[in-house]
Amino acid sequence: MGLFPALLALAAAAGTTRAQQAESSVSYSGISVQASPQIFATMCALEAAGYDVGEAGLANASPKRLALRNELLAAKGPAADALRAFYRAHALEDSAETLSPYMTFALVAGPPPLFHVQGERESLPPGVLAIDGFESVLSAFYAEAQLDRRWAELQPQYEPLVDQYRLALARTATLVNAYLREVLRPSSGRTFTVDFEPLVGQRTNFRNFGDAYTLVVGPPSDASADAIRHAYLHFMIDPLVLRNRGPLEKRRTIVDIAARAPQLPAEYQDDIVGLLDESLIKAVELRLNHLTAEQLQGALNDADDSGFVLVRPLLDQLRLFEKAAPAMSYYFGDLIEGIDVDTERAQLKALIARAPAPETAAKTQPPPEEHSASERDQWLAEGDQQVAAMDGAAAAAVFQRVLSKYPNEPRALYGLAIADVLSGKAEDARHLFEKVVSLSIPGSPASAGGPDPAVLAWSHVYLGRIHDLSDERDDAIREYLAARAVEGAPEAARSAAQTGINGPYKPPQAGGGSQQ
Repeated sequence: MGLFPALLALAAAAGTTRAQQAESSVSYSGISVQASPQIFATMCALEAAGYDVGEAGLANASPKRLALRNELLAAKGPAADALRAFYRAHALEDSAETLSPYMTFALVAGPPPLFHVQGERESLPPGVLAIDGFESVLSAFYAEAQLDRRWAELQPQYEPLVDQYRLALARTATLVNAYLREVLRPSSGRTFTVDFEPLVGQRTNFRNFGDAYTLVVGPPSDASADAIRHAYLHFMIDPLVLRNRGPLEKRRTIVDIAARAPQLPAEYQDDIVGLLDESLIKAVELRLNHLTAEQLQGALNDADDSGFVLVRPLLDQLRLFEKAAPAMSYYFGDLIEGIDVDTERAQLKALIARAPAPETAAKTQPPPEEHSASERDQWLAEGDQQVAAMDGAAAAAVFQRVLSKYPNEPRALYGLAIADVLSGKAEDARHLFEKVVSLSIPGSPASAGGPDPAVLAWSHVYLGRIHDLSDERDDAIREYLAARAVEGAPEAARSAAQTGINGPYKPPQAGGGSQQ
């Protein structure tokens, strides 16, 4: 049993995105393609500050695009100086991680020239809070650099590619909806927007804020086409999985098996909703790709090796779905029930058997730093197993061992908090959850770059529950809102946070189920 599912049962012991009406080329209400002045202005500011778009981002760039880049790099003035100082203070080693909060900001910001972000501060995505103050910096630079004039000059060049994306999105929506036999109803209020901005280069950025899904893409390419289909599949399949969360929880054995698969990303190891969601999307993609038998086998082996061992059985169930009559929303329960747990357990054993033997691994061992990370992951997995066995003392010993060698390791701090929960040390658990949350603040001493979204979101949830148990409702709501706002948080954590917002947490009665 993974760490996060175990927490759902153990917690009691701790005491507007801008989606417009679709164009005629996209016949589904709520689905659109557009060019965004907010994203354009944000990317201009980043380039002026020195953000590296990469060679791919400038490949085949138009003369006007290159001229704009040179002008931005040469921009001078008080606002440009303030912008560059702000950027240097918030830059990260990885360019994609540097870009992420700015892109989130651009998706929730109001129109130029003020770029006012709407909504209460507590409800904003954490990425926006990480660059707090950028709104005024961007507004000043927008005026000083006359970005309104540059936008007016370049926008006509966008329209042919926007039309190209409209056609591509229409084809994707038609293909996916036909395969799933689903119809997007106008009354649903759900939106899917593709924002085209060539300044982002070949990087794609996908966000969803509630029922509003947005994908930011650069110049058309095979990669951007794949990204649109993958994002649109999330848009269509996410609600189906969430509506069936109850039946999925009853089939938790499935995720317990998959969680032991080598190389499965940590964010999915304890999130049955996210794991089934992503695995089903990957399986649908394989069916839509019409691969040869050899190509399909290679793709399935890749899915197994990356830990997504549910893709293979879901693919088999999709073949049966294709022969059936109902839409996926009606067939979904049968699809999940059709997965044979015993078969998947045997498949996992075979997968583990394919892993390199110790002597082989020793010959091809990674550099020392990577080897240490592997050791750390093994210890963390051992601690998770002790948590699943409800042995608080043994789990605490393992996580303390991790922290002695890797101080401020977020997953170890989190695991130790849960071990304290098991041992009845509610106040100690509270301090540890608070420390995990503090590691998400830029400049914190986290050894691994801060807690991952699942660890951070669940820490907020359990802090909220602890506050509720102490009759500190305002503090509890703040924690639940923070959990729901964590970018990349698993749906199970978001659901638990929303439940906490709807009403104070109440521990389950003896013999009863846990509050979700």
